[in-house]
Amino acid sequence: MTYQWMDCDRNTVRRRYDRLAPFIPLFDRLFFVPHGLRRRAVDCLELRRGDSVLEIGCGTGNSFRPLHDAVGEDGRIYGVDISPGMLRKAKARCDANHWRNIKLYECDAADYAPPMPLGGVLCAFSINTMPHYRDVLRNAWDWLRPGGHMVIVDAKLPSSPTAKLLLPFSLWLMKHTMLGNPLIRPWDDLADIAENVEMHKYRFDTYYICRAMKPRRDGKSANTAANGGAMAYRVAAE
Repeated sequence: MTYQWMDCDRNTVRRRYDRLAPFIPLFDRLFFVPHGLRRRAVDCLELRRGDSVLEIGCGTGNSFRPLHDAVGEDGRIYGVDISPGMLRKAKARCDANHWRNIKLYECDAADYAPPMPLGGVLCAFSINTMPHYRDVLRNAWDWLRPGGHMVIVDAKLPSSPTAKLLLPFSLWLMKHTMLGNPLIRPWDDLADIAENVEMHKYRFDTYYICRAMKPRRDGKSANTAANGGAMAYRVAAE
């Protein structure tokens, strides 16, 4: 039997995540996310104090603390999400922690243009929810400065024969919760735009972190794009 995934439109995804926003803390437990996996992903960015970093699909801001620890008060953190409900939770988190160097934007990540070249790009449990995720990856890669890293952390189907048994349940669960497509392989798509991709698997091959570094000789668009282009987004929750 062949299983397929039917992508939802952007408005459906937005409405679903607006409804899910109050319950996001429960999902790490529901899906048995390994403890500290987000911080490991942030460590893979190899950020320095004062760096700028983008989180694609930042949600309620679960990655903000390790990102803030990495770049410090002088760094810049940009969070992009299409769900205003999620962004309201993220802003509340920033206010509670007095993080003044985090800017939140309500927009499609494929259209986002940061105000400066990026030292790192993080996709934490978000890329599987984006039907046009390849466009999102390419756009973010163009804004990444040479020597910067792009890191994806997410769930995946295990490569063992058990995956075939889990697939029907995985499709049903994603359809009724996170709308994340379990059939895509973002690490392969990242390899199409990057020279080398590192892959690390966790919890019996059900979670992964993959990363790629932009070659230092490739500075094609990050600096020039920062000076132009229409802003197809708005600052969120301000």
